[in-house]
Amino acid sequence: MEPLSDKQIRASFVNCSKGEAARLKLPADFGDLPWDDLDFLGWRDPGAPLRAYLVVPSATPDGDPVGVALRVPERSRTSAVKSSLCRVCLTAHASSGVALLAAPRAGAAGRDGNTVGLYVCADLACPLYVRGRRQPALRTRTVEESLTVEERVDRMRANLLAFVANVRLPFAA
Repeated sequence: MEPLSDKQIRASFVNCSKGEAARLKLPADFGDLPWDDLDFLGWRDPGAPLRAYLVVPSATPDGDPVGVALRVPERSRTSAVKSSLCRVCLTAHASSGVALLAAPRAGAAGRDGNTVGLYVCADLACPLYVRGRRQPALRTRTVEESLTVEERVDRMRANLLAFVANVRLPFAA
């Protein structure tokens, strides 16, 4: 992912007001992000732990990035025995490592309360899991995939772009 400026990130959001985008807090380590290892930027708001954000590069070469504001549930389920699967990168985690994040739809539908949900890595570090730069805290053995890292990155990006496209729809698909 190409590095983005503060201004580019704030201008990218499609499902919140310009004022909300202007007030959001960027990741604490924004100046030190590993941009070369990121396929999207995802973070939890350090000042409001029930808010999270995703910024995805455009699907077209000369397009603008797309940002999505997310809500995090107040309580998440936890289990030392069960595991959960992120629907973006397909990484298996202990159940507390995956959270259901809800995104208001863009436009009038979102203002009316319509949302789209997605089970995703609770720390939004999917690109790092796919590349093996971070390991999930899972008490059972992990399953090795036969796909290459590049194929897993392509799958992750397609899953994320499908979610963002769904957020932008004016009605449920």
